[in-house]
Parts: sequence; structure tokens; C-alpha cells
Amino acid sequence: MIRYKLTFPSGIQGAIQLPSSKSISNRSLIINALAENRLAPDNLSDCDDTRVMIKALNNEGEVIDIMAAGTAMRFLTAYLTVTPGTHIITGTERMRQRPIKILVDALRELGADIEYVENEGYPPLRITGKELAGQSIRLKGNVSSQYISALLMIAPTLKNGLRLFLTGEVISRPYINLTLQLMKDFGVHAIWDSENSLVIEHQSYKSVPFTVESDWSAASYWCQIAALSEEAEIELLGLFAESYQGDSRGAGVFKKLGVETVFTDKGVLLKKNSHHVDRLEEDFIDIPDLAQTFVVTCALLNIPFHFTGLQTLKIKETDRIAALIVEMAKLGYVIREENNSELIWDGECTEPQDTPVIKTYEDHRMAMAFAPAAIRCPQLLIAEPHVVSKSYPGYWDDLKKVGVALQIVE
Repeated sequence: MIRYKLTFPSGIQGAIQLPSSKSISNRSLIINALAENRLAPDNLSDCDDTRVMIKALNNEGEVIDIMAAGTAMRFLTAYLTVTPGTHIITGTERMRQRPIKILVDALRELGADIEYVENEGYPPLRITGKELAGQSIRLKGNVSSQYISALLMIAPTLKNGLRLFLTGEVISRPYINLTLQLMKDFGVHAIWDSENSLVIEHQSYKSVPFTVESDWSAASYWCQIAALSEEAEIELLGLFAESYQGDSRGAGVFKKLGVETVFTDKGVLLKKNSHHVDRLEEDFIDIPDLAQTFVVTCALLNIPFHFTGLQTLKIKETDRIAALIVEMAKLGYVIREENNSELIWDGECTEPQDTPVIKTYEDHRMAMAFAPAAIRCPQLLIAEPHVVSKSYPGYWDDLKKVGVALQIVE
């Protein structure tokens, strides 16, 4: 097993070209495919998830293996239902344990031809594409926004369009709005006609020139490095103040932890200051992918926290709530869970391990969120560091560019 030991300099300075947004890349690829692929999107992400999506969309074979790419599984499941041909879509062992019944049931309600190949409610799936009539359907608003986005993107192709009612609390609304904005960019009109209802009439996507912006999720790890370092001035290239990405809100949360974000004509400049809150209370319902980053950062800054809105973390690449509790304990922090959707740290500590080895659980965000912890815990090791390729393949190389030393420990 490969493990990385990281040694950070006392201060961090440099300019980083961030990877392109995975969320935008994968959505634009599906939408572009529905627009008949006349103009390929520019500046696509180089991560595993996007590579898998590109390969799948170009695949002529019956079996499509999306490996560990959850976004690809959900988006392609919907896409294949309206695309001619019969395909089996499958993935890694962990992917075959991740539920997809909610999406399959919704697609079947629209008339889709989908069968479970092995276990009811889980991939692999056998899908035969055909024209779907469309109708009004209901879906709980607290399900993964990727289910909702998958349905929205195919909605214009449905003969009668789609009216989607979201019942109860709608979580991750920024990701839904991201999808709607991209659909608009490709010529489709989709609207919220009430607080919980979306309407998309039958219409056609148009192929248009499109360039993907840099990834705000990736930016969060550099904000974390700035927060934990004694001194920091880091330029992140390719980010925009008026971003489609919900994770851009993370910059405002990091301001509470002593990191200023200054927008420039090239991107943003991160600056460390000494001002931070004494306790952080935050609802992550709209930015769940940043939860790991803030759990690690707050604990290492000795800032107690209460984070809510984390219910989707249990069905990510791993059960991120359980994983955070276990791995933070190795660093000496006693984190507790409440209501399957909250993480709390009231300052309780225990004896840390002398050489904590952080397990990454085949989860890219576990590796990237814990790597900056080496600033405060220099003996820390990151196991299976290659998992970052899922969203940020150049992460370790970018750390080297700002003076971080990486040592491989077998």
C-alpha cells in the first residue's frame, strides 16, 4: 500500500491553475450529446469521472463500465433511457452497493425500459432506450440532486415534456440551478414555476460553443491550506465571481476561518489573516462536498463546530460521516454524529496516534481534505493517495509547485 508523507513549508505562496469543474463538465457532456455532439465543450475536466463519461458517450459496445463515477452512473442511466440501443451500465463493487432505485422508479414512471441485472435497487442496470412520452411526476426534494439533474437534462426530449414536483425540503438547490443554467446555455427553457415545481416543455437542445470554468470544489482545499498555514498568499486561476457552481459559497465560509478571497482578472487571490470565529455553525445542505474540508480545518484550528444538512454524505463514495469520525479520532479529535445528518465537535480531544495513517476509502475528497492536516500534524500519512484522480488528478503535483515535499512511504 502506497502512503504519502507531506512536509509543508512555513508559508505558502504561488499560482495554481485549478482543474476544470467536474460538475459542469459532466453536465455539459450529457447535454451536448443530447444536442447531437456538433460542438464539443472546451476545457473539459481531466479527472476520472469525466474521462469515464466521455468514454461511455463514445462507447459502441453493450456494456458500459463507469468504474467509481457516481455522477456518470446517474446521468448516463437517464441518458440511456432516451438513446437508441440496449446497454448494461455497471461499475466498481462499491458502485454496485450504491442505491439507484429512486431514479430508476422515476424513469420507469416516465415509461423507461430498465431492468436490474443483479440486486433490486442497485447497479448494474440493463437499459433499452426509446422515446418517452413524459408526464408529471413527484420526487422527494431531499434525494440526491444528481437524480433530479439526470431527469431534468432528458426532460426536453420527452414527447410531452416534464413537470417535476419536489416534495418536502429541497436540498442541494444550487446543483439543480446549475443544471438549469447549463440547459439554458444550450437553448432549453426550464423554469421553477413554484418553490417546489419545475416545468420543462418538449424542445431541442442547440449545439453552441461552451467553455468549462475552473472547479470551486478544488479551490476549497487551497482555502484550507491558507487557513491552516502560518502565512499564505495563493492565486487560483480560472475562477469567477459570478460562478454557476454552488461550492463557490465555500469562500464565504472560509472568510469566517481567516481566509480572504479577492477576485482578480485571472481568478482569485487567497490571503491569510488572523481573524476567525470562535465557533462555526453551518448548514451544508447546499454544499455537502465541502463538509470534509471544513471538519478537518475547524478541528485543527481548534474551532468547535456544529454542521447540519449532511444527510447525503452517507451515500457518497463512502459513508463520509462514519469515515470522518474514524479518521479524525486518529488525530485526537472526538467528533460525534446526530440524526444521521449532523456532525458536532465541542472541543473534546483524546490522545492522537503517533503516526496516523489516514484511510481514504476510495474517496478522493478524503485524501484532499486530510492532506493539508499535515501542516499541523506532520507525522500524518495519506493512504492510497491516487484516489484524487477521480476529480483532481494534478493535486499532488500542484502541492509540489508551492514547496510541499512528498515522500512515498511503503
